[in-house]
Amino acid sequence: MLTVIALVPLIVAFALWAFAWPSARTAPHDLPLGVAGPPAATEQVRAALEQRAGAFDLRTYANETEAREAIEKREVYGAVVAGPSGPELLTATAAGPVVAQLLEQATATMAPDGGKVPVDDVVAASPDDPRGAALSASVLPLALSGLAGGALVTLLRLRGTRAVGTLLATAALVGVVGAALAHSWLGVLTGNWWAEAAAIGLTSLAVGAAVAGLAALIGTPGIGLGALLIVLLGNPNSGVSSAPEMLPEPMGAIGQLLPPGAGGTLVRSVAFFDGHAVDTPVLVLTVWAVLGLLAVTVGGLRKESGDGPEAVRAGSSASALAGR
Repeated sequence: MLTVIALVPLIVAFALWAFAWPSARTAPHDLPLGVAGPPAATEQVRAALEQRAGAFDLRTYANETEAREAIEKREVYGAVVAGPSGPELLTATAAGPVVAQLLEQATATMAPDGGKVPVDDVVAASPDDPRGAALSASVLPLALSGLAGGALVTLLRLRGTRAVGTLLATAALVGVVGAALAHSWLGVLTGNWWAEAAAIGLTSLAVGAAVAGLAALIGTPGIGLGALLIVLLGNPNSGVSSAPEMLPEPMGAIGQLLPPGAGGTLVRSVAFFDGHAVDTPVLVLTVWAVLGLLAVTVGGLRKESGDGPEAVRAGSSASALAGR
């Protein structure tokens, strides 16, 4: 009774901290932003942006063409182009509508004679999801699909190659179904269909393998630990609804090392940016998937040899009965 009474409030407090704290402290932290144009013209732009200490990671480009290429390659979230008639703002709502809106607000005072800074959306979000709400909402169901797959593999006592094959097949089907819903039906994603399916499937596999691997090593409590790690820590810090650089430090960086954050970044890159900047999220998801599958395999071998957690508990019970 005391354990339950003490544990439940702690879980609630952790959940509120995990979900509410990032929302309450949303602000740019070294957000990559380009500044393009002649050095003399960009000095004033840089000075105005640097007034917000620590907000932007300013990167200089020689001209507008280079700045556009940097946005398309996901090197920066936007760029301010200094020209003879005043600054122009280049944004990418596909990288995060919240960030694009923030950049508009940050450059609003740069317009000459109280005018308005012109804005060009270089990489636009899907017209069926202009605010990115549907894409942001898809992260939790994607994480839950992997969590359900890992939990079912554990509860149905699938081991070894059967468990690995089930996780791989489930992830592949999740990828196909996810792309069919998000791309073909809702129109939320607009990139290469099969690349999107692969990104969704890899994310689901990383989550499912991690949960099943934890459960294979420490028993069914591993499911709860996986849920805590993926849903309560990974989901709110994924940065999909805004950007990793908009989250309180160091949660943005930590979120990108967990499957929901890496998966959200990967799906966004293949859906809107022709696969640019996918190296890190693919590596993160692959490491989670490989380590999880290895744990599932090793855990299955331990159980078959009678050295697993269940076997140890069973042996202890048998010894106690024999002693009686």
